[in-house]
Amino acid sequence: MIDQTALVARLAQHRTLRDAPHDELVWLAQHGEMLQFERGDLLRPNQPSLLESLGVVLSGRFAIYVDHGAGPHKVLEWSAGDVTGLLPYSRMSKPIGTMIVDEPIDVLAVHRSHFPEMIRECPTITTALVHVMIDRARQFRSSELQDEKMRSLGKLSAGLAHELNNPASAAARSAKLLAGGLAVAEEAARALGAARLTEAQLAAVDRVREVCTIAPASALTPIERADREEEIGAWLEAHGADPNEVSSLADTAVTIQGLDGLASVLDAGVLTVALRWVATGCTTRALASEVERAATRISKLVGAVKRSSYMDRALIPEAVDVVVSLNDSVLLLQHKARKKSVGLQMDAEPALPFVRAIGGDLNQVWTNLIDNAIDAAPESEHVRISTEHHLDWVIVHIVDDGPGIDPRIRDRIFDPFVTSKPVGQGTGLGLNIARQLVRRNNGDIEVESRPGRTEFSVRLPVAVAPHDAAAASRVGA
Repeated sequence: MIDQTALVARLAQHRTLRDAPHDELVWLAQHGEMLQFERGDLLRPNQPSLLESLGVVLSGRFAIYVDHGAGPHKVLEWSAGDVTGLLPYSRMSKPIGTMIVDEPIDVLAVHRSHFPEMIRECPTITTALVHVMIDRARQFRSSELQDEKMRSLGKLSAGLAHELNNPASAAARSAKLLAGGLAVAEEAARALGAARLTEAQLAAVDRVREVCTIAPASALTPIERADREEEIGAWLEAHGADPNEVSSLADTAVTIQGLDGLASVLDAGVLTVALRWVATGCTTRALASEVERAATRISKLVGAVKRSSYMDRALIPEAVDVVVSLNDSVLLLQHKARKKSVGLQMDAEPALPFVRAIGGDLNQVWTNLIDNAIDAAPESEHVRISTEHHLDWVIVHIVDDGPGIDPRIRDRIFDPFVTSKPVGQGTGLGLNIARQLVRRNNGDIEVESRPGRTEFSVRLPVAVAPHDAAAASRVGA
């Protein structure tokens, strides 16, 4: 039996409801049920009682945990003075997670069936509860946005590690070979100096070596390389030069005609020395270029991650280059596309104006949409990304060749927890978050889908009208 007088006194001290008139607190006490839970108790969404009621927390502490596939994550916590559970005017039909009691709690539960009467009889309490609902929605939204951002970064992490590992390994390998190659090059240079060549002979050697700097060696198939080695080996044998130089010369762009020119001014003994100097010089230059390419690749990836996360920028609207933003997302998802043999095609309209948006928001939108498109596209098919400028809008189209969205969920595809992916492969929040982010930036997102083609179109307001301003900035980036 509830002591009504004592309960009303406790409600009068309640942080959320203490400003309510006495008669409204009495109504609440008369229509509520006192519930108690011990530490460690679990309250799941399919359980009745508190989860179908408004909960006025009088003592204790508990929290709600949501699992989107990566383990339970605390979303909100309540303690004495808070209100939880279902609220008047809320569209939530049931809690979305599991409540876990951290400290023994006393809670007054008012079943949802009493809400119509409470709205009529308790206007002050109802007003306070509406404010609670707004604050709670804001907290849930903030938590979901952060969780989805972490999931988006998680999607990129494995591919990014692979993308960084390749150029890093190439740079380390080439640098190691370069150290050894420099020693060989120094030895070859000393031997060539000892040969005391004439000016005409030195000029002939320099002409052959310059071929490496002007035209780097082209990539050869195994069969083409074997043919080239055989051709060079036959030439060396015919001219009495050291056949051990075959492999080194095959890696350069030196031609048989160039070798003929060199042989016409050098005898067989000096020819071998000159060819070794030419080959080592070409090899060290190629290794240095490989280190530079690998370092540039790493720099581009790090730059893409930095721009994608906007880790050094405030989350405020600014002029954003959509083309750079899309290219960064494509770069970071390229590994996943290659792994599935899906082609990523980017077709940007020239001189596309900037949009006014929060850059980090857009990068998260592109990551979600392109990642989903790669998942949907069959192997060896394509994901096409294009942009256009129409009136005061920039429109981004992301199209995949997948089976299309199930007609049964097509109209609800942007709703929370709706997904077309198999169980365990999607949270159903990605598209909902994408729409929230696009709308936060005064844009809109639409989808058209049929078997063999699904297109998401994102419309964003133009920030910089003159085309040449955007183009000039993009060229200089």
